[in-house]
Order: sequence, then structure tokens, then C-alpha cells
Amino acid sequence: MDDLLAARLQMATSLGFHIVFACIGMTMPVLMAFSEWKWIRTSEPVYLDLAKAWSKGVALFFAVGAVSGTVLSFELGLLFPGFMRHAGPIIGMPFSWEGTAFFIEAIALGVFLYGWDRLNKWVHWLSGVVVGVSGVLSGIFVVSANAWMNSPAGFSWENGEAMNIDPVAAMFNDAWFSQALHMTLAAFVATSFAVAGVHAFLLSKNPGNTFHRQAVKIALSFGAVSAFLQPISGDISAKDVAERQPAKLAALEVLYKTSKPADLIIGGIPNDKEQRVDYAIHVPGALSYLAHGDFGAEVTGLDKFPPDERPPVLITHLAFQLMVGIGTLLALAGFLFLVFSWRWKHNLSRRWWLLFIAFLTPLGFIAVEAGWTVTEVGRQPWIIYNVMKTKDAVSAMPGLQYSFYLISAVYLLLTGLLVWMMRRQIETVDHFYPSARNPKE
Repeated sequence: MDDLLAARLQMATSLGFHIVFACIGMTMPVLMAFSEWKWIRTSEPVYLDLAKAWSKGVALFFAVGAVSGTVLSFELGLLFPGFMRHAGPIIGMPFSWEGTAFFIEAIALGVFLYGWDRLNKWVHWLSGVVVGVSGVLSGIFVVSANAWMNSPAGFSWENGEAMNIDPVAAMFNDAWFSQALHMTLAAFVATSFAVAGVHAFLLSKNPGNTFHRQAVKIALSFGAVSAFLQPISGDISAKDVAERQPAKLAALEVLYKTSKPADLIIGGIPNDKEQRVDYAIHVPGALSYLAHGDFGAEVTGLDKFPPDERPPVLITHLAFQLMVGIGTLLALAGFLFLVFSWRWKHNLSRRWWLLFIAFLTPLGFIAVEAGWTVTEVGRQPWIIYNVMKTKDAVSAMPGLQYSFYLISAVYLLLTGLLVWMMRRQIETVDHFYPSARNPKE
């Protein structure tokens, strides 16, 4: 394993773990605060029980996310010093704001966790709102920095050095809004369906349980709305990618040759040798419309780029198809939930429905991982698009593969501990929260 591959795999592993914690940190506080708001408005104990139970999960994932996020910040400097030497002064602002949001979130979470029965109800609820808002903003600031890597702005590149730096222009680059919107909605979709899935599985074993029934209802409400909005944000992102990163679009849609019009590819296996896609469904002109709003528009293909500046087609395409496929399935599940809630509520208690929602538990996070694969792998070979290649930013320190093995082992251990602690938390729900006990007892 060469040093470049080892460095990229280590960053991919760290990001792959951390992004799950980041999504949960952006969404769970919102569910927690919403549940407390319902309790304040209705005085129904089940909502108070849910807020307290979810707050324990928020605290647990916050702690683990803080550790994994800290590791990532060090890895950027250690693994890609060439990148940080140039990028640090340019995109330091979103990272500093992310740190500020993180500390505010930590303080507000402490107030929320230890403020029960010590603060006015509305003041306590407000602390939960601050946790939720800070978590979302923290994610947006980090995504802004990543968007800059896809759409560099706020500097001029002269003789291999960044000059005339404008941190504000860099932070609010042309890609930040589309990426921040898409990532925020993805976090809500993935986490909401995961929460609903866990509670749906428990409800299938304990039908009629108010605690789990209300948990599924709240989580699916947020998940369904987010899943409906996600395709809109995806269309905004696709048009941005078509304009600013045509090579990435060509890779994810396996467009080997510039076409006018260009077909949309559904499924299929890229065949680089023959420059075609096997076993794919072609939708005539659809890619032209999605990219440029015109069924007859020309879409740039991979033939317009040198071979050494083309993204890995197979990984990018398959990850994109996986993301879209799962997103479509979750949107369908959200649609069914809204239809059942409006017209056929009895279906929401059916065992088949609960097991279906339970089956969806991990899919949202798999879609998030696939989406980030598209973002990062689709930008290759650039670490700063059209400015610096990844190979020019990697550390010259030998033996990076051993660091990759060590970090992977640490994350596996961390994940095992997290699963064990969450399992214990779920198993003790019936004991600590009255509304979660078997209604027949």
C-alpha cells in the first residue's frame, strides 16, 4: 500500500465513522427539543419520557462525535500538510465558527441534561433548542469548508501560492449553499428513519406501547418531510456540479462522450475498456434536462478531460446509484407514512409496516456514506479542484499504512463500545420511563 492510498483510506475511514455521529448530532437534539415542546403543550408524560430518553442518546453520541471530530482535525494536518499549508489561512473561518458552535452546543447540552426540575420549563426547552441549532450550524460550517474544496474561492493562485485571501468569500463559495442544504436534509432523513426503525422494531414486539408508538410517529414525521425535500436539494446540487465540476457529473452518470442531448443512466456497470455502460437503463435527454434545464442541452463527457484528471468512474457511479436508490425508497416510505396517517391509520400498527420501517434503520446512513463517496472520490485527482492535486498534498512521512491500521482498529473499538452502550440504554428504557413499560403490566 503506497502512502497516498494509505492517507486517503485513513481519511475515508475517519470521515466514514464521524459523519454518522455528525448526522445524529444535527438531528437528535431537534427531535429531543420537539418532544419536550409537545410535553409542555400537552402535559402528556410520554413526551417527557421521550425527551429524557433521547437526551441520553444525544449526550452519548456528542461525546463520541467530539472524539472522532478531534481526530479528523489532526489528520488533515498530519496526512495532508501540503493542503493545510495553503488552505489553512483561507478556510480557517468556517472551522473556527464550527468550534464556536461546538462549544455553545456543549454548554447548552450540559444545561439541558442537568436542568430538569431546576429551570423554568420554557427556559429548559430553549436550552434544547440551542443544542439543536448549534448542532445544525456546526455541520453547515464544516460542509462549507468541504464545498470550498469543490469550488475554490476567496484567493488568487500565483506562482504556487495563495494570494489576496478573502476568508468570507471562501466560506460562502458558490457550492456552499447546495452542499449544506443537501447534507442537512440527508442528516435528518438518515437519523429520523434510524430512530423510527429502532422504535418500530421494539413496538413490533410490544404492540400498543405508547412510548415507542409516539417515538415512531415523531421520527417519521421529520423523516418524511426531509425525504420529500431531498430530491429538490439533489437537483440543485446536480446543476451546481454540472456547472462547476463537469468531470464529476460525467463520472457519476458514466458519460464517456460529450453528448447533445445526453441520456440519464439508471443502474448499469461501467465498462472503461469499451467506453460504455452495460446493463443500464437509458432515459433519453433526461441528463441534459437535469443538468441544464433543457432536454437538448449538451453535457460534457469524460472525453474532454485528460485521462489523469478523470475521477474513478466505477466507484463514483455505483455510489451515486446507491444513494439515489436508497433516497427513493425512503421517500416512498415517507409518502406511505403520510398517506396512512391521513387515511388508513390502522396500517401504522400493522406488524408488516413496523418491520418494514425497522428494515430501513441503517439505509439512510448508507446513503449518506455513498453521497460523501461521490463528493470526495468524484473530485479526484484534485484535493482543491483545479488548483492542487491530492498527490501533491500528501505527507512525505513514511509508514502511513501503519497509522491507517491503528486508526481503523481504534474506530472499530469505539464503534463496539458505542453499540454496547446504546444497547444497554435501550434495554433500560422500560425500567426508567413509565410510558415505555408494557401496557399490560
